[in-house]
Amino acid sequence: MLNNIFYNYLINEEKVDKNNIIRFAFDNEKDIALLDEYLKDQPTIKNINGQSVVNNRKFLSYIDKHTSKDGFYYLILDEIQNLENFVRVLNSFLYEDKFDIYVTGSNSRFLSSEVDTEFGGRGDRIHLLPLTFNEYLTGSKLNKTEAFNEYIRYGGLPLVQLALDDTSKSRRAISIVNETYIKDLELRHPRMEASKLEESLKVIASMISTPINPIKIENTFKSIYHINLSNDMISKYITWFEEAYLLNRVFRYDIKGRKYIISPYKVYFEDIGIRNAILNFREIDETDLIENIVYNELRYRGFNIDVGVVKIKVKTSKLDKNNKPIYIDKDTEVDFIANKGNKTYYIQVALEISTNEKKSRNIYQLEIFLILLRR
Repeated sequence: MLNNIFYNYLINEEKVDKNNIIRFAFDNEKDIALLDEYLKDQPTIKNINGQSVVNNRKFLSYIDKHTSKDGFYYLILDEIQNLENFVRVLNSFLYEDKFDIYVTGSNSRFLSSEVDTEFGGRGDRIHLLPLTFNEYLTGSKLNKTEAFNEYIRYGGLPLVQLALDDTSKSRRAISIVNETYIKDLELRHPRMEASKLEESLKVIASMISTPINPIKIENTFKSIYHINLSNDMISKYITWFEEAYLLNRVFRYDIKGRKYIISPYKVYFEDIGIRNAILNFREIDETDLIENIVYNELRYRGFNIDVGVVKIKVKTSKLDKNNKPIYIDKDTEVDFIANKGNKTYYIQVALEISTNEKKSRNIYQLEIFLILLRR
């Protein structure tokens, strides 16, 4: 999008001279080789804390030479996290009024909220999301049913969906998990126990669409994996996954009490295909995945989303000492409360409503909320 669509837009629509647009990819060996002629006494590639990065001094010399003439320049820089001290370099450009700078990055260090702090509000972030189902369907030659079956398994990452067959799609998605997300998390948190973090991610991936909390995950580790992992550490892992844009936490909102319930909460993944790849495509439960897909669609449409909860009295089969029915409190849930501006929508998600019983159950949950609102 940046190196092709935006580049062509600048030339064709904004009539920018090609010489005033500098494109540089920090994962492209040909681009990196261009720096060899600058500051020849210094290496082009440095090894810092086990990571190979491009020498920032050489890059700055390269930019100085190509922007020495008067005029306004556009810098389009790809995979900027592979540049040494990239935050300082970008901030240095901001002191000159001849640059308009666009950068991309794809690891957890670059995606983290800390980068916003380091730039001090002097830039805008565009979080590029995977394709929605509607976007995927528009570009696909499949009918709706075929496209849905593909999407619910492989998600909306174009790199995955452009693979030629199921085997290639699965391999690409698993490779992205291992070579991008996991490696980036290891680089950012070098003291963590990698095996425990990966197992935590798998457990969380298997629990989408169900209320969870760190204590529940801790008990799962003890009973299934026979691993002791504190709920505090699990909470940290979940925060790291959020910072790397793997998943999102969605808190439950008590409609009647008008307050948030911090725990338990639900988690939904940024991309269904990545979630499935984490589990090696072994747990494809369409009932849970459709809820994740609807959540992402609502986000893309600009809604603020909560999970709705209300406590109701439910009659049991037991009787008290006066021979009257005993009632108990029960949490009833509507999948999503979606807010945009002054409008609020209550949404119940179901993969299919094949029986009157299922239909009644879903409508009943919505009616409870409507009754409360009228009160």
